[in-house]
Amino acid sequence: MRKIIVHEFITLDGVIQAPGSPTEDTDGGFAHGGWTLPYWHDDIGAHFGQIFAEADTLLLGRKTWQMHGEAFEPNPDEDPFGGMKKYVVSKTLESAAGWQDSSLISNDVINEIRKLKSQPGKNIIMDGSSVLVHHLIENDLVDEFSLHVYPLVLGGGKRLFPTGKQVKLKLIESVALSTGVVYQRYQPV
Repeated sequence: MRKIIVHEFITLDGVIQAPGSPTEDTDGGFAHGGWTLPYWHDDIGAHFGQIFAEADTLLLGRKTWQMHGEAFEPNPDEDPFGGMKKYVVSKTLESAAGWQDSSLISNDVINEIRKLKSQPGKNIIMDGSSVLVHHLIENDLVDEFSLHVYPLVLGGGKRLFPTGKQVKLKLIESVALSTGVVYQRYQPV
């Protein structure tokens, strides 16, 4: 069975909202977008490369899929997800034609994702997608959390783990970077 790997940039207080840009996701009046930028380290890119090498599918919620698609569809040669099959989960989209190699999951989402996991292939990567990740965690569908933990507390914003869901994890890798970011991989126990 394929694994779902959730990769996130995350603060010490669990925030995953708008890591890359001040305008990325301002829902709820979030004013701290772009919080990862001062902490970049080339090893972060190397970790991405390792995750991508073991995956052939990307699973995203609508907002994250649209943001990635708008950035990469016009520049397919620069698309780090090029050649990967992409699935977007949305009840509002009518089509997944906005980004090449994409398919829409709009009904019976949890069962469709279970079917996707049971198909042959490499790992399935997920990033961002704060609403979808909560559903996956609540239904015990995440096989690994690959987290770049930033030495920062924002005090509010969209968080990785849903309120009320207890998740016991086993640390399988931890690497401290010179910028203070710690790369950690966890598997549910």
